[in-house]
Amino acid sequence: MPVYNHAKQVYADWGVDTEAAIQRALALPISIHCWQSDDVNGFETHDGTTDSGGIMATGNYPGRSRNGDELRQDYDRVLSLVPGEHRANLHAIYAETGGKPVGRDELELEHFARWIDWAASKKIKLDFNPTYFAHPLAASGYTLSHADPVIQSFWIRHGIVCRTIASGMAQALGGECVINHWIPDGGKDATADRWSPRKRLVEAYDELLNESLVGCTDAVESKLFGLGSEDYVVGSFEFYLSYALSRKVVLCLDMGHFHPTESIADKLSSIMQYQDRLLMHTSRPMRWDSDHVVVYSDDLRAVFTELQRGDALDRAIVALDFFDASINRIGAYVVGIRATRKAILNALLDPTLTLQKLELEGKNAQKLGLMEELKTLPFGAVWDELCSRANVPVGKAWISEMECYEKEVLSSRT
Repeated sequence: MPVYNHAKQVYADWGVDTEAAIQRALALPISIHCWQSDDVNGFETHDGTTDSGGIMATGNYPGRSRNGDELRQDYDRVLSLVPGEHRANLHAIYAETGGKPVGRDELELEHFARWIDWAASKKIKLDFNPTYFAHPLAASGYTLSHADPVIQSFWIRHGIVCRTIASGMAQALGGECVINHWIPDGGKDATADRWSPRKRLVEAYDELLNESLVGCTDAVESKLFGLGSEDYVVGSFEFYLSYALSRKVVLCLDMGHFHPTESIADKLSSIMQYQDRLLMHTSRPMRWDSDHVVVYSDDLRAVFTELQRGDALDRAIVALDFFDASINRIGAYVVGIRATRKAILNALLDPTLTLQKLELEGKNAQKLGLMEELKTLPFGAVWDELCSRANVPVGKAWISEMECYEKEVLSSRT
């Protein structure tokens, strides 16, 4: 407490209220993705290949979850180690069908009943994603934009039933369910026709998004390239930006889905002039869209600082999207979630009004000087206070709890 009191006074001298920052940082929900726990395997039962579609978790660290009970057990442990409000984010392949094959276009709310019961017991909400990959009918690299109307219709039906499920989740738990649509569609090399797939994709989305559903908030997610779509991605940034604006759906920006030198933060003040809300996926590319575990990096801080400076934090839907099978998966979750929450808190401790006033007055040397001084303010003491108030481990204490869980639980999974 004495350390925090000192930090509180330091920030007060800058015109920043640390108490208000802590409260708001804890209240902003972060949607935790289920697929880090099991390397995007899912629980689907069917015949045929499932390794297509531009997604790959690398590594073979022991202890991945193999069913819903183990995944929820991991969620419980993670939630005990991270501060703040959270949501749980599911993919369609995490349906629990009792071991019976159920087509993705035949999924129903009942296949997620145990997830809904668990979420209700934890007093958290669920988000959802259709799974347009890892399926025999995605083996060509095309789904919603497929040239074969039979295959395309299958994926449209999948999107429709998933939206119905999302609406059911929202009504069962109260509030909204954000359903994000990402497809792997694209070509590996020298694409001759870039027009037809995009035309078909517009038509497919118009059909599956046609009906407004209670509690269902739709988002569409772009990508620069993927495995098997290095040359051409149908759902590019330009495509989805235009679609989201023209169809009044939420745009999703994934931090790993752009060129490594491209600043996501710089896009926010343009996009959010026209978009009421934005779905932000925190991820970390390394040389390519490798979905490395999110860390407290300059890029992450810049995104949330920019949202704060534009008074747009409450218009951002924050979700995680990474998967690393090479390290302890609980550790991966905790590092990524805590890093994201740190970036939110850091943004809320920014003396935005002071900096913007100096800029408006043309006092740019003073502004730059203050920005440099900000870097050595006692942020760590405020972060520790936030964790303490949330009754989660402070500092590195969570690591020993992770190790204990690995010894007692994860080591028994083979």
